[in-house]
Amino acid sequence: MTDRLLDAVSHGVRSYDLGRPLFPGMPQSPNHPKYTHTLPRRHGDMMRSDGSSAANDLIVTGTHVGTHIDALAHVSFGGHLHDGSLASEAQSGGSFKDLGVHTIEPLVTRGVLLDVPGALGLEVSAPGYEITPSDLDAAVRHHGLEPRPGDVLLVRSGWARQFDAGSESYVGRDSGVPGVSEAGAIWLADHEPRAVGADSIAFERLAPGSGHDLLPAHRVLLVERGIYIMEAMNFEEIAAARVYEFTFVAVPLRLVGATGSPIRPLALVSRD
Repeated sequence: MTDRLLDAVSHGVRSYDLGRPLFPGMPQSPNHPKYTHTLPRRHGDMMRSDGSSAANDLIVTGTHVGTHIDALAHVSFGGHLHDGSLASEAQSGGSFKDLGVHTIEPLVTRGVLLDVPGALGLEVSAPGYEITPSDLDAAVRHHGLEPRPGDVLLVRSGWARQFDAGSESYVGRDSGVPGVSEAGAIWLADHEPRAVGADSIAFERLAPGSGHDLLPAHRVLLVERGIYIMEAMNFEEIAAARVYEFTFVAVPLRLVGATGSPIRPLALVSRD
């Protein structure tokens, strides 16, 4: 018997890449180690008897650089993690055994894009704009899609357009960055998603001049509700195509005990 998924793929699936390429100097949070890439061995350094040679790479990176997912170990509140454990004890030995990113199963589920500026008749949300529950309700009405438990909910602010302008613009310390408010995070959590994602560097709203001083959405989602966060995603192509519902696929690296991992998220839709 032919597998139904294989049969569907053979009839044509369009994939939208929701991730960013990784390269030295890319925009990233100033709170995390930078991504670096070198070639410790280059072609010609060693030649085989048949005339062939090989090159290889060395990559050093923070786990919250580029498009990535936050594990539940990433944030604590009042000294405690999501499962109630003491963060100081859970990180003993420099690794999170129970809530590290290696515990995140592959994400293969329904994805819903909540295009906030699109629903409000805008191209992009203003710098420092606070995405509220009413904005998210407007996106649901605009798209005609009701979130369901187990979905991945992706919130577009349009801030992805600042990525190519460089770190200063994308990080937006002076200008602020649009994103969900604490109330917006509660709205998302109340729909019981498996994970949420945003096209900005810190998922949530950053006030002008404040940087990463306060991150209440991280507290709500990671610590209080146990919902994974994906950041630095790119929704511009899928939003332009007006694709709001899709099969979402993303797989974290099994970095044992780590607080996050790079991912390459995909939105899959039928070509029909």
